[in-house]
Amino acid sequence: MAKRKPPDTLESQENMMIALATDLAEKQLREGTASAQVISHYLKLGSSRERLEQERLSRENTLLEARSDQMASARRIEDLYEKALESMRAYSGSELAEEEEFD
Repeated sequence: MAKRKPPDTLESQENMMIALATDLAEKQLREGTASAQVISHYLKLGSSRERLEQERLSRENTLLEARSDQMASARRIEDLYEKALESMRAYSGSELAEEEEFD
């Protein structure tokens, strides 16, 4: 078995453990020694229902990212409007601009 470098984060350790478990499951499936649980797990992964569920989750993630981008864009537009209003107030010589000059 090939030596792997020790993981430097919890996430990389988890990924390493998953890879080891998957390698072992593959070996057991090839040798015909896999438990019913291992066989069922991989059968479920290959089902059309599982593929649809993974596709649904992927689309939900895309939607959440789009919403997040939309919220960030709305904040940027709000900031631009605020700066434009401040500029117009200063240009028109409003009291707010005069007060800021004395501070």
